Amino acid sequence: MEEKTIDRERAYALLCRYNKEEFHLKHAKILEGVMRYFAQTEGYAEEADFWAVAGLLHDLDFEQWPQEHCIKEQELMRQEQLPQRLIRACASHGFGICIDIQPEHQMEKILSRH
Repeated sequence: MEEKTIDRERAYALLCRYNKEEFHLKHAKILEGVMRYFAQTEGYAEEADFWAVAGLLHDLDFEQWPQEHCIKEQELMRQEQLPQRLIRACASHGFGICIDIQPEHQMEKILSRH
């Protein structure tokens, strides 16, 4: 199965498919901006869009499947054929809480703190 890239419009539509509460949508948008900011300040400006999408989708599963947080989102993202790098980054933000995927890349480490 070939991985697909994901732009902001498609990422937001995916987020809205599984999230309806204003709180969750607002939280996702805030993290989108936070991650874009850190991409630029940490020397990854060329990856700012990718970092922002990771921020937007990091809690994709939380509203509907809080008991499967960071697990269910991997399944949902794989169904969408999203890049493994994005799936890993989003899942790793729950390291030590609900998943054993340790943040390694700078982006994952920043995402896991927010």
